[in-house]
Amino acid sequence: MKKGLVILVFLTMSLAGFAQQDVVSNNETELVETIKSEKPEVKEASISAKAKAKVLRMNHKKSNEIISIKAYRKSLQIKVKDVKLC
Repeated sequence: MKKGLVILVFLTMSLAGFAQQDVVSNNETELVETIKSEKPEVKEASISAKAKAKVLRMNHKKSNEIISIKAYRKSLQIKVKDVKLC
């Protein structure tokens, strides 16, 4: 068994050595043209103070609703646990 492994190692090493000897060099040069495309400038959108206040108010309202929903779910879980334990 050991002799078979030794022979196999020698064959693979010799094949690997021959595979590394062949060097292919590419002397051709390729010219690649790059085209620079101009991007149109985007103007910044200005929002009025009323619109900003409205958005902030709406976000605050949404966050309060989300918090209350989470609190409601937690209270339901506690009630369910109490019922299961009784």
